[in-house]
Amino acid sequence: MIETIGIWLAAFFTLSIFSFLYKDNPFYKIAEHLYVGISAAFWLIYVWSFTVYPLLVKPMIEKGLWGSNAVLWIPLIFSIMMLFRLVPRYGWISRWPMAFTVGLGAGLGLTGAIQGILFPQMRATVLDLWVKNNPLVTINNWLLIIGVITTIFYFFFSQEHKGAFGKVARVGIAFIMISFGASFGFTVMARVSILIGRVGFLLGDWLHLIK
Repeated sequence: MIETIGIWLAAFFTLSIFSFLYKDNPFYKIAEHLYVGISAAFWLIYVWSFTVYPLLVKPMIEKGLWGSNAVLWIPLIFSIMMLFRLVPRYGWISRWPMAFTVGLGAGLGLTGAIQGILFPQMRATVLDLWVKNNPLVTINNWLLIIGVITTIFYFFFSQEHKGAFGKVARVGIAFIMISFGASFGFTVMARVSILIGRVGFLLGDWLHLIK
């Protein structure tokens, strides 16, 4: 019985989302708001269960509020300061922890981008220009190196894109467009895969028209 109710609810909300293809309607809004609410509740429980409780609350309970590590008081105080956002008169207090959080996130994001994206991509372009007995790999290496160099030329704005420099930059534009097209195609394939899954659910698990 519970499984049947779950299938009917899933079918109802799936059709409610698809109903937006016709026009905006109350069924779509109900499904959209419920999805957003469940997502927010899930992330709230996730952050509490895997971050706040094990890293902040649990150590303070085990060691006592005053006997715990002094470092834990920093996120506790910042968290309390953020709650002042709910009081308009003292909302300015929440700016301090928010500024610290944004600055910390920017610093970690920059470091992560350099170590996890920039350096690996630089190492990936250090390739052999000739691979013995493997012409396909050789061609692939040449295409990759030419694409990287010409793309960098395109993003070099200190010189006007004219003459030979402009021709090289136009080759870079072609590589950029190919990359964008591949990314867009991958996105479309992912969305079509999701659509196939939902249609399969409706025709199979709900209506039992296919096995």
